[in-house]
Order: sequence, then C-alpha cells, then structure tokens
Amino acid sequence: MFLNSTTVIKVGIAQMDIAKSPNSIRTSGLGSCVGVILYDESKKVAGLVHVMLPDSKLGRGDTINVAKFADTGIPAMVDQLKQEGAQLFKLKAKIAGGAQMFQFTSSRDSMRIGPRNVEAVKQQLTNLSIPIVAEDTGGSSGRTIEFDTTTSILHIRTVNQGVKEI
Repeated sequence: MFLNSTTVIKVGIAQMDIAKSPNSIRTSGLGSCVGVILYDESKKVAGLVHVMLPDSKLGRGDTINVAKFADTGIPAMVDQLKQEGAQLFKLKAKIAGGAQMFQFTSSRDSMRIGPRNVEAVKQQLTNLSIPIVAEDTGGSSGRTIEFDTTTSILHIRTVNQGVKEI
C-alpha cells in the first residue's frame, strides 16, 4: 500500500505488535479507534497498539484483552518495547484515528467514542511522559496507517482524502 519495506507487520483491531527496521507496521479500520505508534528512533524499533476503547473498566468478564483499551494497551506496549531494547526516556508517540464516525442527536458522552479514545490515549502518554510528536485525529473518516521504522514517518491514508505523512 505505502511502503516497500522488507515485511509489513499487520496489527488487527484491539491488537498490538512490534516492528524493527527495515520492517514497517500497519493497521487499518481506524474509525473511532486510535492507532498509537510508540517508537525509539535510535533503536529503530516501534510498537503499534490499535486502541478500541478508552478504559478497561468498560470490559466485560474476568479476562480482558489489554490491547483493546488505552489504559492497559499503552503501558503493555511500553513494556514490550523495553524488552526489545527501547528506552522509556527516548520513546516518542504518533497517533491517528479517533474519528466521530456517526452523527448523534444525543450529546451523551458514551456516544463520543472517538474523542474519548483520543483523550484517554493522550492521558496515558502524559502519565508515562511520552511526547506526542505528531497526530492526525478526529474528523469523520476512517484511516489506515503504516509506520516506517527506518525513517520514523507515519503514512496515513484517510478515506476520500488520500495519503499524508507525519
């Protein structure tokens, strides 16, 4: 789609994974979900978590999928990156998604999943002192993103808007 890297690591909805240079990492289906890229430029390693919901308290059942929620997925991704040699103080973030996919006549907060996901992601990154160096959030269109671990460029394809790089 975007890049000619050796391998494209694909991350599904409510999943996370890691890529090392020269590979890239991609997720699609970012509507109200937020794609969070955490990367250490010096180590050429990046993690991508596809956050579906803001808070694990919204989970049902005894076991939760940590990648599904901002409050559990981002810390879990940081831990995985540290295992790959990334240093917390060198981590940076790029985020995309969080669209308001449907128009509601109600102003109920529970219907604002996209904006709430963005807020929750930003709060987690602030808590971990990870700077957001670029973002493409909001709007009402879905996105596919691919991060190049070699150049640290995030390629974003937005429905009806083409591709941009941040």
